Amino acid sequence: MAVPIAVLDCDLLLYGRGHRTLDRFKLEDVTDEYLVSTYGFPRQFICYLVDLLGATLSRPTQRSRAISPETQILAALGFYTSGSFQTRMGDAIGISQASMSRCVANVTEALVERASQFIHFPKDEATVQSLKDDFYGLAGMPGVLGVVDCTHVAIKAPNAEDLSYVNRKGLHSLNCLMVCDSRGVLLSAETHWPGSLPDCTVLEQAALTSQFETELHKDGWLLGDSSFLLRTWLMTPLHIPETPAEYRYNMAHSATHNVIERTFRTIRSRFRCLDGSKGTLQYSPEKSSHIILACCVLHNISLQHGLDVWSAPATGHMEQSEEEYEQMESVDSEACRVRQELLLTHFS
Repeated sequence: MAVPIAVLDCDLLLYGRGHRTLDRFKLEDVTDEYLVSTYGFPRQFICYLVDLLGATLSRPTQRSRAISPETQILAALGFYTSGSFQTRMGDAIGISQASMSRCVANVTEALVERASQFIHFPKDEATVQSLKDDFYGLAGMPGVLGVVDCTHVAIKAPNAEDLSYVNRKGLHSLNCLMVCDSRGVLLSAETHWPGSLPDCTVLEQAALTSQFETELHKDGWLLGDSSFLLRTWLMTPLHIPETPAEYRYNMAHSATHNVIERTFRTIRSRFRCLDGSKGTLQYSPEKSSHIILACCVLHNISLQHGLDVWSAPATGHMEQSEEEYEQMESVDSEACRVRQELLLTHFS
């Protein structure tokens, strides 16, 4: 028999009967509008997360008053989507700051454990071809398997390796490398890179590069901006287009690559803990990286559930990289040949 939520946490003693206590808060007793406004997601989505994460969040504990998976998920969603301090969001559901912190940590780790389930490149040929077709439909750029870019998320100054997290604007951040499809679904997300690293260095050291050079499809490529080096599997824009074909290529490249910029805006709009408007993430780089990755997992799950927020207004300060760099010309002759062949075949 389920134990009433009221006895699962001592917070009722702190807030009294006038506060919305855990035993009185049930998903079926509130409207979708309330859930969306407070926790960022509707009932069906929250119930899906309870089913997905419930077993993990109910792991045996020596604490006889463990908080239910449902309450843990609501607490974490409230933090992710509001960007509020934990004490404030904890007040909203009637738990203490210590309990709120445990809830965010537990749900974050449960989502990170499932990252590969929800963030990955397709492998079967039919899905890969569909991916290319969808990108081609945007602006006529063929062979695209994803668009790639970096974005910075502000964090508090870490206790160690302080300077490695200081970005070019003098702020502490993580530089996050992401790839998405034409709908904004994330296909890859590496959220742990120190903010001092330029985008090109992040990509050079990333698992993504190893994937494309050793495992993934040889008949397609990613699109990246000029902060990256041209590679056989990564098409970048031409620095100084001269011919009509080169202009058409650059225009198609830009229109297609814009999808990742919209995706960053979407993530920032939905997960306000990342946008900087409420301050930096007050966690270590490792924990901050996990929170960002957990939000990426939730972003993909939300798109699977039809919760598309392309039209959400841009807010906050989660910034796409705008690095100052010298134009990097690739010394990879094979990469230059592939791009030239693309120009001649599709844009001449």
